[in-house]
Amino acid sequence: MAHQKHAKLTKPTGGKWGRQEIAILGAPCGEIKKLTQELLPSLADEWRLVWVDADHQAGKPDRRSMLAQGAIAQLTNKISHYELTHMAGRQWYFNEADLVLVNGNHFAAARQIAWVHPKKSLEKKLAKLTDVRLIILEDEMEEVPAFLQEHLSTQPYKVMRRSNQQAILAFFRELLNNARPPLNGLVLVGGRSTRMQTDKSQLSYVASKKHYQHLAGLMQPFCEQVYVSVRDEEQAQAYELPAITDKFVGLGPFGGILSAFMHNPNTAWLVLAVDLPLIDTPTLTKLVEERDIHKTATCFIDPQEEFPEPLISIWEPRAYPVMLDFLSKGYSCPRKVLINNDIYLITERDPKVLTNVNTPEEYRAITGHEV
Repeated sequence: MAHQKHAKLTKPTGGKWGRQEIAILGAPCGEIKKLTQELLPSLADEWRLVWVDADHQAGKPDRRSMLAQGAIAQLTNKISHYELTHMAGRQWYFNEADLVLVNGNHFAAARQIAWVHPKKSLEKKLAKLTDVRLIILEDEMEEVPAFLQEHLSTQPYKVMRRSNQQAILAFFRELLNNARPPLNGLVLVGGRSTRMQTDKSQLSYVASKKHYQHLAGLMQPFCEQVYVSVRDEEQAQAYELPAITDKFVGLGPFGGILSAFMHNPNTAWLVLAVDLPLIDTPTLTKLVEERDIHKTATCFIDPQEEFPEPLISIWEPRAYPVMLDFLSKGYSCPRKVLINNDIYLITERDPKVLTNVNTPEEYRAITGHEV
């Protein structure tokens, strides 16, 4: 077997600029910018957009900034340097973006819009057209050129006229609406249950089921797959569910969530701590139905209504680099991540549902019998 120097990691979907990116190329740069400016105000009401471009007249002020049209950030190649402008207070401008729009005449992106324009030819740019989702035709053009049809013969794409702005807007809305990350479940069972003096995941609260089984059963209708988060392979043997072992050792729940993202960075994670005896289907239904995929996470406020509750939450893929950044700065508290980022916060109808049970006394108060 050949020597493997580096670990094989699952890579996030996306390209150079973001998880969701598309380049518009083929027309003159001014036309591409004009179309983008026309589309942005309608799209920016619902989604966060970034614009990437190059400046043909570096040094002169740009009076047509995409920020004025609703973009949250704009990156411009100024020939001698790159200039990044972004909305005040936004730290994760590219990670926050639902879509990065790219001037494809200058830069490549994972997906493309091919604009057939009489002033430019796409024939010499076919190598850039690797995943075309839309072809824009000028109104006077009757059909897609033969060379382009041949190049894209195996690719599904739509064709729209430049003047049909509503159809182009609908294309972008469909693209963004379909970019909803799938949802996996994660039951955190990796703790050592020191205060409870016995493994909390093996306790029973409902119908004689072990509690981790009960929680997994509650999550399954909402998730593609439910996992248990464990310390190591030895602990994993105690569970019949697929297990994700800690890759970030000694970090508690923070390390469990990060390890889940390392396992699959392209899914959102519905996370439940195993010490939640009163969680029920209506609570999870509320969490999933109110999920905001544009935020770092969707979560409840804690029973004291002071802080977001990180361990009854949906963590979106965009949370992964944010958590890694917090770790690099010496923080391993998932609640601190939520407090300092853009989240969707839900007030629970019955705060008792969020109750934690960590000691034999608390267990006895809930169940009426001893551990």
